[in-house]
Amino acid sequence: MKDEISTNKIVWTKKDLLALEYLSKEEIDLILYTAASFKEVTTRQIKKVPALRGKTVVNLFYEPSTRTRTSFELAAKRLSADVINIATDSSSVTKGETLIDTGRNIEALKIDIIVVRHNCSGAPNILAQAVKSSVVNAGDGWHEHPTQALLDMFTLKEKFGRIEGLNVSIIGDIAHSRVARSNIWGLTKLGAKVTVCAPPLLIPEGIEKMGVNVTDDVDEALKDADAINVLRMQFERDEIVAFPSKIEYFRQYGITKERLAKCKKAEEIVVMHPGPINRGIEISSEVADGAHSVILEQVTNGIAVRMAVLYLVAHAKEIRK
Repeated sequence: MKDEISTNKIVWTKKDLLALEYLSKEEIDLILYTAASFKEVTTRQIKKVPALRGKTVVNLFYEPSTRTRTSFELAAKRLSADVINIATDSSSVTKGETLIDTGRNIEALKIDIIVVRHNCSGAPNILAQAVKSSVVNAGDGWHEHPTQALLDMFTLKEKFGRIEGLNVSIIGDIAHSRVARSNIWGLTKLGAKVTVCAPPLLIPEGIEKMGVNVTDDVDEALKDADAINVLRMQFERDEIVAFPSKIEYFRQYGITKERLAKCKKAEEIVVMHPGPINRGIEISSEVADGAHSVILEQVTNGIAVRMAVLYLVAHAKEIRK
């Protein structure tokens, strides 16, 4: 593995993984390359390697999660690390303990990596500054979800053999989506052409500066797309009521078999979704379960990508010692 993490003459040196905004194209490529080598592990009868034996990973989640938390837990265990899951609703956080105090107390237990999900943007960055342990961002507020974007890009690379030159449309609740932001940073750095599509009130002002095309016409977003990433409509965060009803949203923006059939690349188009899926709101069951869907492949690839991230930050920490 040590030869593999120095591919393309770049060595991973970062203690933390906080956002794709701060990574170079080469660093993103390195994560994807390392993930490819770890995916092979998931095909073995014994799905385990000793790469992080003796290390301890703590999953510190301030928000509910199924796929991300389970994926990180499996990734750490398949690297032979010890894993501790902390649900903050049953921890000292309920008594008023701050994020920094929680992190420092966890670190005092001689752990190595903290995987944190938080409802406040920037929380992982604050934690990373306060502790010597590695910190991995598992999603913070409306800011970023770097490992989700990495597994999305890994899946696209498996399907197309490349990222550069692909037309990728991100459709849905852009304003509230940390997944959208991480995907935009990652895809544009790797040379993809990105279009974002949402109702006008859910398109953040100035998002064009991130190097994307913007439209509120879903058929326009689908027209030339090689792949679409359909986002969950986050009605629970929609304090401005950007859309009158779920039925009306599906009528105007829902991804259906009929809409896909109008695309120029209707036969080859790839449909993605970070989950959880709201069937009949942002996507029909026919599409979600259909031949173009790679949604479950994304979930599988999340383990390999998170194995790569945990391995790389742990290795970088060893270099600094």
